[in-house]
Amino acid sequence: MPDTDLDAPDQPSLTTVHEPTTSTSSPLGGMPLLRPTLPRLAPPLMLLAAFAVAVVLGLTVSSLNPVALLAETAVLYGAAIYTTSAVVEGRRNAVDRLVTVVVTTFFLLALLPLVSVLLEVVRDGYKRFDVTFFTYSMRGVVGEGGGAYAAIMGTLIITALTTVVSVPIGILTAVYLVEYSKGSRLGKVLTFFVDVMTGIPSIVAGLFAVALFVLFLGPGARAGVIGAVALSVLMIPVVVRSTEEMLRLVPNELREASYALGVSRWRTITKVVLRTSVAGIVTGVTLAVARIIGETAPLLVTVGTTTSSNTNPFSGRMATLPVFSYYEYAQPGIPRGPYLDRAWAAALTLIIIVMALNLIARLVSRFFAPKTGR
Repeated sequence: MPDTDLDAPDQPSLTTVHEPTTSTSSPLGGMPLLRPTLPRLAPPLMLLAAFAVAVVLGLTVSSLNPVALLAETAVLYGAAIYTTSAVVEGRRNAVDRLVTVVVTTFFLLALLPLVSVLLEVVRDGYKRFDVTFFTYSMRGVVGEGGGAYAAIMGTLIITALTTVVSVPIGILTAVYLVEYSKGSRLGKVLTFFVDVMTGIPSIVAGLFAVALFVLFLGPGARAGVIGAVALSVLMIPVVVRSTEEMLRLVPNELREASYALGVSRWRTITKVVLRTSVAGIVTGVTLAVARIIGETAPLLVTVGTTTSSNTNPFSGRMATLPVFSYYEYAQPGIPRGPYLDRAWAAALTLIIIVMALNLIARLVSRFFAPKTGR
């Protein structure tokens, strides 16, 4: 008998050939690792086709309404992209594409009123955007001519006075609520009143300011400072809420590191907390200014209007852009054209001022935000 080694391991056969695997299936679930996808140009082409069909339907059935055109395009494109993606890519990707279409459609629907208002104001307001409009008041002007110089100056003065009053109060209140109250009874009361003041109608703020100053100045008192107090009632809760949220975003590790170095609380707040959140605070203040700069009802009852230029907020009536635009549109003379042109120009001026304030806030946020890198 030939010698055999029973303990020797089995040796692989030299004639065995291992074939390379070519399966693209996943070893876990048996699903393919690679799935086909739609070509890159397929969604844009389907969108153009849906838009063309919507335009044809609009021309044959009714007029080209922008809202209806957008809705029809979204429905046609959503149905086409979902069906095609479900066949080629699978149900999961098809649902993802359909949800993207729905979200984008509702965003565009929300954007339509803003774009429509902006185009309307620019179209009707640029007609009186000239040197006369910005350098002359309405004193002695009937019909054509005149301008909104007094209203622009009044708006800037009252808004600046409102900001000077509201920003320190709002920021200090937010600092107390975040850094000092710690769930105290006073903190809860302040939070409750801030929430209530956030929803106060603007006319109520104006009536409150009138009732307050009537006690000191007598009936019929009208002055820019009264309007500033009324606008402060509307601006302070916005500043408090925005500043409070920015302060809560500052990591507690920064405070603890400052305390560990022996720094007092007030210096930690001023040097660490406020400096870290200054960009967000400035943005919140800008939004608060944009919130109150176009208010009309409080200024109607507190400041009134005048055709002359008055730059003293503590004496006499003052003209403001919202009230100027309101009276030019609501009580036009004959012919109506010049009055309506001045109203639209005043509205466009307000929009430009708000846009400038937002631009300043963006610049401040960019240059004063804490640097994350070296």
